[in-house]
Amino acid sequence: MPGPALERLRRSPVAAALAGEPAAWIVGGAVRDALLGRPPAEVDVVVEGDAVAVARRAAERLGGHVVAHDRFGTATVRAGALVFDVAATRAETYARPGALPDVTLGAPLAADLARRDFTVNAMAVRIADGELTAWPGAEDDLGAGVLRVLHDAAFIDDPTRLLRLARYTARLGFTPEPSTAELAAAAVADGALETVSGARLGAELRRLLREPQPAAMVAVSGFGLGATLLPGFAPDPEFVARALAACPDDGRGDLVALAACLRLPPGPVRRLADRLAFPAGDRAVLAASTARDGIAAALAPEALAPSGVREVLRRRSVELAALVAAGGGRAGERAARWIAEWRHVEPAITGHDLLAAGLEGPAVGAGLEAAIAARLDGRAPDRAAQLAVALAAARPGGAP
Repeated sequence: MPGPALERLRRSPVAAALAGEPAAWIVGGAVRDALLGRPPAEVDVVVEGDAVAVARRAAERLGGHVVAHDRFGTATVRAGALVFDVAATRAETYARPGALPDVTLGAPLAADLARRDFTVNAMAVRIADGELTAWPGAEDDLGAGVLRVLHDAAFIDDPTRLLRLARYTARLGFTPEPSTAELAAAAVADGALETVSGARLGAELRRLLREPQPAAMVAVSGFGLGATLLPGFAPDPEFVARALAACPDDGRGDLVALAACLRLPPGPVRRLADRLAFPAGDRAVLAASTARDGIAAALAPEALAPSGVREVLRRRSVELAALVAAGGGRAGERAARWIAEWRHVEPAITGHDLLAAGLEGPAVGAGLEAAIAARLDGRAPDRAAQLAVALAAARPGGAP
């Protein structure tokens, strides 16, 4: 009989939709997480046989529908808020190091487990009866908290597993077992990363950046991985932690973590982000983050008023401000104050007020800016005072 953890997994909505399907298995991370007492992030299902047919029966039971991909042996079941994928078991082979795998559908479950990255992810539980099938030693590795590849060529066949090694180290707090660590270091030293496209490496890196930080940045520095993948990579866990603490909810903590570890001029950072196929907006944030030393210098003068801080930071990203805040000192304190308070300050007047007072065009914007600055500096705490400041700024010499 399955233990309580697997029973809870089998009572999940996905498993309930597939109850009675003898060839359906929950596989991979969901099984690992259930055995660790963690809520599974997602439930992956494989079927020994016709996965599309199983998905269609599940959709019929749920009153939903199926989007089938017969060529790939996969199907997506949609029933209200419940959406899940069902895939046929498959075997994979690699024509050359770093190549995408050649896939054979309809393989036995054991072959499907053999294509997994680490033993702790090579486990499956049959939905019908809770039977657990695992790669040899997987349960022991899970109990010991270690990450072990399934075969010696794992990192050569698919070098993106190097980044997954760092990802699971950060997420689970596990440690690569000695032979896996040696294989990882050897693969990096032998140029395994050069056999994979930048787009694939970048996709894995972005997944890694969403893991707990700064643990993920520490993990990626191992085996020479960080220095090889990211020129200028110089992680400082304490600085990363401070930058993330300063990053607001509307900021991108993943980009802050990466930028905190890169000490490069903007040009090389843009080229690096381009090679790794980062979206254009992310590339811009990363490139702008290289200005943090200059921005810190601009925020350092003792006499700088809050309006001066606004002038320095209002066209800059909150991610850059978080990096400056992490640096500490007067500049860091002002950047932190900007993030938490000053950037949210709005005038008590509106553009309509200034239009009614006879201003138009650019003068309206200039007046509002003057009102915000005066409010930040404590010179115009109320609506009347801000209106007077705005009119004076937009119409020098004019009366409110």
